[in-house]
Amino acid sequence: MEKEIVVQKFGGSSVADIQRIKNVANRVVSYKDKHTDVAVVVSALGDTTDELESLAFQLSKDPPEREMDMLLSTGEQISCALLAMAIKELGHDAISYTGRQVGIKTDKTHTKARIITINDKRIRRAFKDNKIVIVAGYQGVTSQDDITTLGRGGSDLTAVALAKALRAKVCEIYTDVDGIYTTDPRIVPEARKIKQITFDEMLEMAFLGAQVMQARSIEVAKRFNIPLHVRSSFSKEEGTMIVKETEKMEEIAVRGITCNKGEAKITICFVPDKPGIAAKIFTEISKSGINVDTIVQNVPHDRLSDISFTVPKTDLSKTIRVTTAIGKKIGAGEILEDRNIARVSLVGSGMRSHSGIAARMFKALADNAINIEMISTSEISVSCIIQQDLADKAVRSLHKAFKLEAI
Repeated sequence: MEKEIVVQKFGGSSVADIQRIKNVANRVVSYKDKHTDVAVVVSALGDTTDELESLAFQLSKDPPEREMDMLLSTGEQISCALLAMAIKELGHDAISYTGRQVGIKTDKTHTKARIITINDKRIRRAFKDNKIVIVAGYQGVTSQDDITTLGRGGSDLTAVALAKALRAKVCEIYTDVDGIYTTDPRIVPEARKIKQITFDEMLEMAFLGAQVMQARSIEVAKRFNIPLHVRSSFSKEEGTMIVKETEKMEEIAVRGITCNKGEAKITICFVPDKPGIAAKIFTEISKSGINVDTIVQNVPHDRLSDISFTVPKTDLSKTIRVTTAIGKKIGAGEILEDRNIARVSLVGSGMRSHSGIAARMFKALADNAINIEMISTSEISVSCIIQQDLADKAVRSLHKAFKLEAI
């Protein structure tokens, strides 16, 4: 009879030092002892990726993206080799692979590549030889054999994609927290752990700033209905299951609050108010692989208007370069940037059937003298762009206003 397959992903904090790597090895072996085939995806040790990135920026203000992928992919290779060694010391056979070695093929978008295919033959051969497979997360290769990375948090995507390719029973995401919370417990100590959350809610929270999982990994899990279990590397306690939506979940209007301090606001001043101008601007931006979020266009005066939008801070210098060039082409005015912003968001599937959520949010912020600069909504979320130094205060006030400590 074919064994069950479990995919486990361990984040950087879970493998930050030798003792933690040994702890992970013990946990992995405990699954193998239950006659389960285990594929493990690991991130780079601790802050390795940040340290490597810092070295690059000491050499260049705008390092080439291809070389960044070559550099940053090395972190995961170190941790997967060390984990394989630790497992062997426990008397089990293990083998480590790079993304290329397990056939993770991606497109050519360096630093934010998308997975096209995975060839699972090498992993399945290792399973037949009774080996635990350790895969370096966050990386793949193009059809030209160039190394690519999958964006920050990309090891989550590697794990989910492997779970799909291997038809795994479950994909476990191990981190330094014991599940998904109503908000960041470091900001709100009363935040509660959520036992179950829908793919849609988790996807929205990830897009809007929750740091627990990469948004793209949730998209893949949702598309293929891959059960996800987010749990702590440091305890045996059950975590949060990310599942399909159920009717009972609709009863809760707001599931959680996110805060994203990693965005910047760009304003293109005095944009000619003509048909097709916005299309030209955002087409050029998209060609550079920049993800634009909230967009606001002011009411035109004298056939000129300002267009403001938010982008990740990591894309800010590239965005300034692109918008400056397009601004000259269309005859626009000054390009302004604001790094001191934050996005505070409410998320909940129940918003579909509960009215007045946005009004309560705006009132709670107003009662705490917090000004709203931009607003965006979706079917299950409401987001406000505010000044960054008020972000934590906003989260605390909203958590209290919506009584999330009682969920």
